[in-house]
Amino acid sequence: MLLFMSSAISSAAQSPGYDRLAMPKRSKFNLPPIGESNESIGRRLARLRKERGYTQTELAERIGIIQALVSDYERDKLRLNADMLIRFARALGVPSDEILGLKSSQSRNKNPSLKVLRRLSRIESLTAAQQKALLKTIDMFLKAAEA
Repeated sequence: MLLFMSSAISSAAQSPGYDRLAMPKRSKFNLPPIGESNESIGRRLARLRKERGYTQTELAERIGIIQALVSDYERDKLRLNADMLIRFARALGVPSDEILGLKSSQSRNKNPSLKVLRRLSRIESLTAAQQKALLKTIDMFLKAAEA
């Protein structure tokens, strides 16, 4: 058995177009990047997740996987197949083209993020006087940021 495996590995290593242990060679083509940015799919996934206010654990639960896999996708340790692309797109509420970087993000200003909605919910539970004071502070901050 060991002799068979040894000869199979050595023959695969000697096959044209493959390096040691049947690994494909790098492409000789110098292909231009796809899309307008150099942002990887994993980084784009992380950005979209954060924009919508999800933690990796929350996104994993929405998709039906574990948090470690979301982390691996975001760090480009795993390649996104078609099935997972659709699952991520549905969970994040974006078209798959946006995850792939083929379409720029137009949905950023459509809906507030989950973080904003959570904070709004907490603000609504405050008394009217507390809400007024908080909104006054926010307005002053926004006015200073615009100047």
